[in-house]
Amino acid sequence: MKKLLAIASIAVAAQFGFALPAFAAAEKAATPQQQRMRDCNKEAEGLKGQERKDFMKQCLSGKQAAAKEARSAQREKMKACNAEAGEKKLKGDARKKFMSECLSN
Repeated sequence: MKKLLAIASIAVAAQFGFALPAFAAAEKAATPQQQRMRDCNKEAEGLKGQERKDFMKQCLSGKQAAAKEARSAQREKMKACNAEAGEKKLKGDARKKFMSECLSN
């Protein structure tokens, strides 16, 4: 009778979402893949659509560091080209042409 009562108590607790100490400890232990997924999700905040899918694919496969470096390099190049175009006081089509050439080099 005591076993039946214990089993019924566990079933009721599980059904209503009460965490038992033994089950709570098992829930908190995350596998390395789960942890990587959490980390990648945090980094992907603000990304949407295909950009998010591509980022998550790279991040989860471990290629994230290389992708970050490539984005950093592109940003730095953009800053440098933009600054140079500003110094030359380029506007309109001349600026577009200069930026295109500068970024492609």
